[in-house]
Amino acid sequence: MNSVRLAPGVALVTVPGRGLAVRTPGGEFLKVATGEVRETDLRRRLHAPDGAPDGPAAASADGDGPSGGTDPALDALVAAFEGAGYATREPLGTGMLTGCQVLLLGDPVLVDPLMRCARDEGAEVGTITPDRLPRTARRSGGSGRTVVVWCLDGPVPPGLWDEADRLPGHSVAWLRCHREGDTAWLEPLAATTDDVTSAHVRLRRLAATAAHHELGAYWASLSAEGPGSGHSTASAALTAGLLMEDLVAWASGDRSARRRLRRVRVRGLTVSRHPVLPVPEVAPYPASAPASALPVPTDPASAEPPRDASAPAMPTAPESGTPGSVPPESGAIAPESGTPRSVPPESGTAVLPAREAGTPAPASAASESDRPAPASIAPESDKPVPAVPAHAPASTTRAPESTVTGPPRSRAAVPAPRTADRAPR
Repeated sequence: MNSVRLAPGVALVTVPGRGLAVRTPGGEFLKVATGEVRETDLRRRLHAPDGAPDGPAAASADGDGPSGGTDPALDALVAAFEGAGYATREPLGTGMLTGCQVLLLGDPVLVDPLMRCARDEGAEVGTITPDRLPRTARRSGGSGRTVVVWCLDGPVPPGLWDEADRLPGHSVAWLRCHREGDTAWLEPLAATTDDVTSAHVRLRRLAATAAHHELGAYWASLSAEGPGSGHSTASAALTAGLLMEDLVAWASGDRSARRRLRRVRVRGLTVSRHPVLPVPEVAPYPASAPASALPVPTDPASAEPPRDASAPAMPTAPESGTPGSVPPESGAIAPESGTPRSVPPESGTAVLPAREAGTPAPASAASESDRPAPASIAPESDKPVPAVPAHAPASTTRAPESTVTGPPRSRAAVPAPRTADRAPR
């Protein structure tokens, strides 16, 4: 069984006149209520030397340890340190990536420093080639302890990362970085299908810039850059350190690094962070359908209601050449328009609508210039309608009923005269 020791970054501090305090890894100081436990005994148990003799010999001399028995109060205090995370039983040399497999590929200027850092943290480090990615996904077995890291010292060729974007679906984590000019892009780690992939980052970047046409052309063409545009030793070390931060967060179960896009200035060595979210899936466009199958949008207000086949048809204008039709040059209109046309001025006559039997004449009538003349009337029979006598002078009074003679007209075939310009009865 491993002995208890202080956790990495924790220190015990003796404050003169105030007793013992513990300094946390974050720099916070906490007072330790030792009670009846001596400070030297606590230090000896936690292997925290303060210049005094330490080790089994000192413990035996003080009556504590294998030859001196145990102290229940000291055991309870040490257990409190373990419960708070300030003491651990893990052996020395255990790193944050112990038990994890890190597979690297890409440019050596970035892969080499990252490989050294991952090994120092206890990871099982190896290299891989792009063609072995599908085999790695199948052999992972869904353990969730394998991560692929792809580092490029330049832009990403079109379609290079498409296969790697599918790794999270096989429980293989996926981390990547690339450089565009003076900016290195560190994309978020993707461990599940709900995380951000490289395709999502590209879509978000295109949506966030007004020069999306130019950016897409730059990705597609991979234009040549000037000399000296690559990573320096310092920028490569900074990039490797930031990638290690994401790997440690992934190994510890911290998901905060999976929604973070970082930019590193290669020359200025500055880092900026930007939140990024995955792009939701959308329904694909349907296959091309014949024109008859495509829906035709209509205005609900102007759409006609369905017509009953048993209902009688609506009256329409008579065709040319049928009995009772009026030639176009006569000025007649179709009954459905309802707009009367005026009589040409050269005729010199007024055609007034006939009143039905028993309808009293109006008290006064508007002038002929203010009242539009109704359309010509097509008789129901084949007999021609007698013309108005030529000697009848224009008059403002209503013509007698005998002015227009002929067979009786159907009320349904005669358009109703306009009354907007007529005087009230």
